[in-house]
Amino acid sequence: MSELPLTYVKGIGPQRAEVLQAELKINSLKDLFLHLPFRYVDRTQFHRIAKITSDEEAVQIRGVLRTLGEVGTGRTRRLVGIFQDDSGQIELVWFKGIRWVMGALQVGASYVAYGKPTRFKNTWNIAHPEMEKAGAMEAPLVAGLQPVYSTTEKLSARGMNSRGMERIIKGVLNELPPLFPENLPHYLLDALNLMPRAQAMMEVHAPRDVASLKKARYRLKFEELFMIQVGLLRQKLINQRKLQGFTFSEVGEHFHGFYEKLPFALTDAQKRVLKEIRRDLRSGKHMNRLLQGDVGSGKTVVAVLSMLLAVDNGYQAALMAPTEILAQQHFQGIYEWLNPLGIRVELLTGSTRKAARRDIAESLESGELAILIGTHALLEDPVQFANLGLVVIDEQHRFGVAQRAKLWKKNKQPPHVLVMTATPIPRTLAMTAYGDLDVSTIDELPPGRKDIQTVHRFDNARARIFGFMAEEIAKGRQVYVVYPLIEESQVMDYKDLMDGYESIVRRFPMPDFNVSIVHGKMKAQDKDWEMQRFVKGETQIMVATTVIEVGVNVPNASVMVIESAERFGLSQLHQLRGRVGRGAEQSYCILMSGEDISADARERLATMCRTNNGFEIAEVDLRLRGPGNLMGTQQSGALNLAIADIVKDQELLQLARAKATQMLEADPELSLPENAPLSHFLKGKIKKIGWGRIS
Repeated sequence: MSELPLTYVKGIGPQRAEVLQAELKINSLKDLFLHLPFRYVDRTQFHRIAKITSDEEAVQIRGVLRTLGEVGTGRTRRLVGIFQDDSGQIELVWFKGIRWVMGALQVGASYVAYGKPTRFKNTWNIAHPEMEKAGAMEAPLVAGLQPVYSTTEKLSARGMNSRGMERIIKGVLNELPPLFPENLPHYLLDALNLMPRAQAMMEVHAPRDVASLKKARYRLKFEELFMIQVGLLRQKLINQRKLQGFTFSEVGEHFHGFYEKLPFALTDAQKRVLKEIRRDLRSGKHMNRLLQGDVGSGKTVVAVLSMLLAVDNGYQAALMAPTEILAQQHFQGIYEWLNPLGIRVELLTGSTRKAARRDIAESLESGELAILIGTHALLEDPVQFANLGLVVIDEQHRFGVAQRAKLWKKNKQPPHVLVMTATPIPRTLAMTAYGDLDVSTIDELPPGRKDIQTVHRFDNARARIFGFMAEEIAKGRQVYVVYPLIEESQVMDYKDLMDGYESIVRRFPMPDFNVSIVHGKMKAQDKDWEMQRFVKGETQIMVATTVIEVGVNVPNASVMVIESAERFGLSQLHQLRGRVGRGAEQSYCILMSGEDISADARERLATMCRTNNGFEIAEVDLRLRGPGNLMGTQQSGALNLAIADIVKDQELLQLARAKATQMLEADPELSLPENAPLSHFLKGKIKKIGWGRIS
């Protein structure tokens, strides 16, 4: 029944089926039932126009459409209707689908309009209201809670607006139960008092009352989160059983020699994380660990100590970075640390000369070269290790799974993997997106680090900001100025890079000042040359786009000015701010914006000014932007959730993970009779969500 073609579903037919497949990827009757309502309307309540107040969430009005006509031209073109009841009138406005709306509505006819009222120039209006002819409001459809389904203009043109979808789904509801057999074990249903699966699906499409709907949604949310957790935790168990790991049993002279000569003490958080890594590396199991920590928290030292554990046990280690400049910085720092210990460290990037490449390749294969640091060049075929024991991947979200998988071919046995990110990940996101990885967190900054002072200033304060920049430069400091755009945009009136560069050069002229410029359209060698000038202190100001977000370490830079800061996401603002504050001096971040910015943008900028804590910032970012946007569409495979919300349903997510853990500890193979429904359901259902793994 689940594969019943849509063509044969009552109320659909060939043409509607084609549009449903193209617009919503609905290919079968089961897919149709899985297209869940996103909200519900209490259709028993009607409002009078004269009684509308500003705090109404949404209103339902019964009245007559008195006029309907187009207003404005070009970008201001819209369709406006005057809607009237016995108490007053209100404007109905459409900015899109004007031709379709004009064809669908009839002046003088009675309608029920539903939408959110807003006030504009002392007049109430509703933008893009849902419209239904008053006579068509059949009692069975509107007695209580009416589901609202997402739809599209093309579907609406075929009669499949929300109400049309509702009619089709309710017309075939009796076909639903056999399509949704129970997939959770009875003991879990009893322990959590969960509604049966088929009943929950019926209730979300045709709720009897608010209490039943709440129970149904709770059941389906739990199921969705629980299935993700079971899939991720099982994958983790499979990996642990399938993959043998090299055993690093020795903590040898190189590790001790480096540790004892460190000019600073490790923080408690670094020590805790190092213990977690050491436990993995000596267990004989394959390590697959994510190391997250804020900018400046000391992840690199932990990575180096981990690589020394490999070297002390007779293995090689590699560190892969996303950009050449970041690879060079890692190499310079690690070389200075390890060369005195007699450990050979080399750098391999796209710029490495042929003779040096040949020497590196030979030294790797002979085992003489202990640690190799580089970019994607590490993945090239000539690069073969004698016995690669550990791979450290920096800013792992910059590498695709396929690229990382090439590292497996460098060895007979997969090396241990430590992936690092300076983008703090909220706990709920880590539990879903990285549920199959072990996560270590450095949540403590080294002592003595000064918090970066962050302020929000409007464009009219630019002269004062330039004066402050001049004061810092006079102290011998350096300044970043970051722009969101490369060239002028007709759509957005933000300050662009080239205009900004010209105004800065006018205010900070040669020979007293030197200004670097870096953006994505430059050739790689030109970009690197400009960055190196800034790193060496030959230029005082770096004007750039976000290409400097990852990988520039200039302790002398003390000021970060971010233009049009309202255009950036919170995590990006936090990453950019992390480019300063790397030296002993007080550093500053200045967020510039226009006066007219959205409420979300104000909250982002206020959050940046309030805290330097990356994890707190990440939680706000998750709430404002949602998990899919936070991770990027390519990386949100586990988070294309149909009904659950990992921000609002955090407690339920934790419950789902706890129950999944308990179940798999008792029955790792899900072979017990009581787990048969779940085992059957999972076969072929759970996709690998492994963008944090190299497998």
